[in-house]
Parts: sequence; structure tokens; C-alpha cells
Amino acid sequence: MRDLIVFAIVILLLPTCIRRPFVGLLVFSWLAYMRPQDLCWGFARSMRLSFFVGIAMVAGWWAHERGRRPFAVWDARMVMVCALGSFVTVSYAMAEHHDGYTNTYFFEYVKIILIALFTTAQVDSKARLRVMFWTIALSLGFFGIKNGLLGVLRGGGQILRGPGGMLEDNNDFALAMVMNLPLLWYLRHAEHKLWIRRAMLAAVALTAVTVVLTHSRGGFLAMCATAMWIAWRSGHLVRALGVLVVLGALFPLLAPAEVLERLASIGDTKESSANARLFAWATALQMIKDNPLWGVGMRNFKPRYQEYSVVPITDPNHSYVAHNSYLQIWAESGSFAFITYLLLLAAVFVGCRWVFQVGRQRADLAWAANYARMMEATTIGFMVGAFFLNRGHFDLVYHWLALVTALVMVTRRAVARGPQTTAQSKGRRQVTVRWGTGAAPVAAATGALVVVRPRWR
Repeated sequence: MRDLIVFAIVILLLPTCIRRPFVGLLVFSWLAYMRPQDLCWGFARSMRLSFFVGIAMVAGWWAHERGRRPFAVWDARMVMVCALGSFVTVSYAMAEHHDGYTNTYFFEYVKIILIALFTTAQVDSKARLRVMFWTIALSLGFFGIKNGLLGVLRGGGQILRGPGGMLEDNNDFALAMVMNLPLLWYLRHAEHKLWIRRAMLAAVALTAVTVVLTHSRGGFLAMCATAMWIAWRSGHLVRALGVLVVLGALFPLLAPAEVLERLASIGDTKESSANARLFAWATALQMIKDNPLWGVGMRNFKPRYQEYSVVPITDPNHSYVAHNSYLQIWAESGSFAFITYLLLLAAVFVGCRWVFQVGRQRADLAWAANYARMMEATTIGFMVGAFFLNRGHFDLVYHWLALVTALVMVTRRAVARGPQTTAQSKGRRQVTVRWGTGAAPVAAATGALVVVRPRWR
């Protein structure tokens, strides 16, 4: 039954995806992040539904929007994304090992870049940004809420794997949940309905429980770093730190013993998992030393691990990886790719800083400032988690870079249009309200000119 429902939803939406490519992008994102096909047990599980949706939305753009809307919007971030893709391509072409697995992985990476470029032009308004963010937040939030509820009701229990695809490994799943926490947290500030804000707060708590139950130490550290960043950016640092201290004090009392035991081994370099990471990092540095410009090639880390390993190989069938996204990019694709990758992550904060400053100066762009803080926090979560995980080509990161470009472009157009104040606002009394308090609709109903002040200022 699940197979028929998921298959029917996608097939029935295909004509709409052709007529309205943005709808196709939303469906593609739903399939990528919620992965409903992995919740099925029959024919739909193995079907490449996202491939059909991708073809439909690109064909729809060609048929209906070409000439009116570009395929991509170009800025420094997207130029660097393409430069990174070029460096990865050159390094892969020069690699020693090519097989079905590496070729499939490379073409998947090319698809990720194309979808990111397509996103920059499709998400070209405040409304489209909002819908896209909610699609991602709810798609990932489904698993955060579901697993969090099951964890609470069952009194714990380790989450051994994620739903599938890029989220199959429990560590990757934890990283995606951490990246979704800021979406859930900041999107609630834009909602005036109290029940939505409370539901989103509950989703944040349950998603945090899910991260803990994955037993991913890297995910836990990333979540802590994200919480600290949100606290720092909140404008109420003392109060936010007080809340975090209380939560930290309650954590040992509420967390399962297995979780506490697992987290206690974070600083133990003799523990097998931590020790394996240190060996993998040392091996990656050896690869970088011998192949500084172009690396060993995408997905060539494993076949060439024995050649550069700092310790004897005991299990040749084991899947050896870098256990660090930065070293993964550097070792596999070389120094040019590594530098570009770092610049891309830094560009997120440059763009978000500009958007936030504009949003602070104009009340009609307070929503953009809220989104900028959200995107910063999500990037911090990835950057910390990526230090322990092999996710240099994580789908969500490239999609996120595209959405940063979209946010900057939408904000830039709003600045060019000027403030949304008209002659009708003259003579009206001005009321300043906090974002998310629900007071704005009431004040507007009285005829007041409402100036929204974000709660986090």
C-alpha cells in the first residue's frame, strides 16, 4: 500500500512539475530529505523517483520558463561551486581506480551541483524561500520527531541507521538532524500562531533526543556547537547560557546509561573508533603529501588506503574512509579543491552577515535577517560535524549554498526596490512588536504601522 501511495503521489505530480518547475524542485527535495521511498517495502523502494521528477522539472523549465527565468543565478558562491566541481572532475579523471561504484558516485556529485544551480534561479522570492525551508525542515523533521518520540516512549535505545540514501549511516543521520535543528528553531519565530510555535519547539526537543540516541559523538558535539552559536547570536547571551546550563545539568539524569558511556569516550584516544580516526587522518595526510595538487581521486581513498596507511592493514575488505570531510576533499581532490571548499563555507557567513545587517536596518526585511541567522547556525552544525565524518559531498550542503545565494539575491532585489512604506502609512501611530509574539496582527488590526523587531535582537 505504501508503494502505491508514494508512486501515485509522484506520478500525479509530474504534470505539475512540468508546468511549474518550482513544484518539481519541492517534490525533488521531499524525495531527497524525507525519502518516502525508503519507507516502502516493494517496487517503489528501488525506483529512481527523484530522477523522473528531476527530468520533469528541467524539461518544464526548458518548455515554459527558458528566456524568462535563467537556469541558474551566478554569484561568487555558485562560481566557486562550479570551480570545485571542475577540480574534482580533473582529479577524478587522473585517478588510478575507476569502476562502477566510483563512476556512479561521481555522476551523483555532478547531479548535486546541477540541482544546486537550478535552485538559485527557482527560489527567487520570499514566498519561495519560505516554502523551500519548510519543505526541508518538515522532511527531515519527520524523522527527528518520529525517532525522538519512539526513544522517549521506549526509554532510549540506539538508532543504528537512518532512513536510507545519504542518511543511511547513523552518523550521517545525526548530522542531518543537527543541521535541521536551526531550521525548526528559527522558522518558529516567523509564525504568529502560538500552537505552531509550540509544536516547532517540541520538534526541536524531539530532534535533539534523536541525535543523542544515534550514539554519534560527532553529532552530539555538532549539536552542542550549534546550540552555543544560537545562544551567542540570540542577543540574550546570559539568559540563553542559563538555559543551556540547566539542560546540561539535567542531561546526565535523563540520558540512558549507554549514551553517557558512549559520550564519556570522546576524549579517549585509545578507544577503537577514535583510534581508527586518528590513523585515517594520518593516512589522509600522507596522501596529501604525495598528491598535493590533484589528490588521489574521488572515492579512491579506500583502494589506495593500504598504499599510504600508517599502520598495517588487518582487514582488506573493511571500508576505509577519511573520517573527516576536510581531509576527504583534500586527499581525494587536491589542494585547489580544498581551498575552494573552505572559501565556499566562509562565503556563507559573508553573505549571511550582509543580509542580517540589511534586515536590522529595515523592518520589512526582518524575515531575511532571521533566515540569515538560521543559515549560519545550520552551517556551523555541518562544519563541526564534518570534522568527524566523511561527508565532503553531502547533498544538503550544496543545496544550502544555493539557498544562501537565493537569500542574498532576494534581499538584494528588495533593497533595490526600497522600503515598503507608502503614503497610506502617514499619520498612523507606530507600534514596535517582538517577532513571534503574535502581537503584530492585533496591532495591525487597530490601524497601527507595525515595525517588527526580531525577538533575538
